[in-house]
Amino acid sequence: MACAGLPELGKPTPHLRPESPRVLGARGELSEARGEALLERQDRKDEPTLLDRHLATMQRISNTPLVAGNDARLLVDGPASYDVIFRAIGAARDHVNIETYILEGDEVGEKLSALLVEKQSQGVQVNLLYDAVGSIGTSAAFFDRLKAAGVQVCEFNPLLPARGRAGDPNQRDHRKQVVVDGRVAVSGGINFSSVYSSGSAVGRRKKPASVDRGWRDTNVELHGPAVAQFQELFIASWQKQSCAPLVGRDYFPTLSNAGDKVVRVVGSSSDDERGLMYLALLSAIRESRQSVYITMAYFVPDPEIRSALADAARRGVDVVLILPGFSDSWVVLHAGRSHYEELLSAGVQIYELRGALLHAKTAVIDGVWSTVGSTNLDWRSFLHNDELNTIVLGEDFGRATGAMFDTDRRDATRVDLARWQERGVGDRLKERAARLFAYWL
Repeated sequence: MACAGLPELGKPTPHLRPESPRVLGARGELSEARGEALLERQDRKDEPTLLDRHLATMQRISNTPLVAGNDARLLVDGPASYDVIFRAIGAARDHVNIETYILEGDEVGEKLSALLVEKQSQGVQVNLLYDAVGSIGTSAAFFDRLKAAGVQVCEFNPLLPARGRAGDPNQRDHRKQVVVDGRVAVSGGINFSSVYSSGSAVGRRKKPASVDRGWRDTNVELHGPAVAQFQELFIASWQKQSCAPLVGRDYFPTLSNAGDKVVRVVGSSSDDERGLMYLALLSAIRESRQSVYITMAYFVPDPEIRSALADAARRGVDVVLILPGFSDSWVVLHAGRSHYEELLSAGVQIYELRGALLHAKTAVIDGVWSTVGSTNLDWRSFLHNDELNTIVLGEDFGRATGAMFDTDRRDATRVDLARWQERGVGDRLKERAARLFAYWL
């Protein structure tokens, strides 16, 4: 079987603004004048071309409308995310839709299970979609208890035909989202597992030994018209599987404006040759003029991404990567490190986070283009997985994402080019061996 390739993106275009950026509001698509006026308010600097450039490339990649009128809030680490998720589920009145890669039958999983059973007993329809590989360690009994309570459970690409349709074992559902009553969505990189329970302690002045090596991750909580796009992606994922039809509920209630954030929800899939998240990130890096700040759990970049990062640094953009100092996958760690020398030589700054296991996948570019999601910067995310990212436009959210990045950077160690070039033969051999498997990582 031939290996799939990443989509191609043309050279950066000289124009700054798309002719007619499409923007959705709570009551439908805005007029061209109202859409442009709203987008201009997202960029409050004296130099408005930063946002213009990113709007132009986003429109060139996809004419899918941006969605205005949202409230978006960063959730740093598991405890903050779980607090929001469990409170939202507890307040559910119509339905709860959950899509996740990993759902473990541990303390967090059992707490979630008990709450879902309780809500189902109250007449709230609960729909759960989990990945067969990501949740392979969770017992069948765990899911059987949910089914017995009336929860609709769907396994993505089961590995055993006896458990349903056997899909491509290399195609995984890596998305993480919770949609409650069609009115609130929580999405990002956080799975349901006790590894997130204590948080990472990143940014804390006093770091208790018990959480020094917690997991560092990020989610985003959204309210407003964009929630409907998360809902659409969940339903599409469910319908792609041979699972029972969803029980009828009010999945698309009328939504009002909840804030001033303009977002684009990007659901990428191995079935989609366009590779929208790959193209969105690549184009944003190429169009960057001031800064590219990326925090990435799994970093195995293809040549185009590496070239874009290096070119941005050479033209004076402040390009900074925060990457893991240790990982749950040694091969991914060393495959990523095999590219350090090339990037450092071009002027890219690299930091490694060592006080926590980095699992976040976030970026903020030029202070106006931010993303939080499940997509890693590797071949697996761009070619083999179903992924989900939220792109938020504007300075306000960019400042919040930048502040989060600065906190992580203070807790990370900068990689020095001269010292890196002196690393041992053993490390170099590991890097060379790991790179051979880059396409499958």
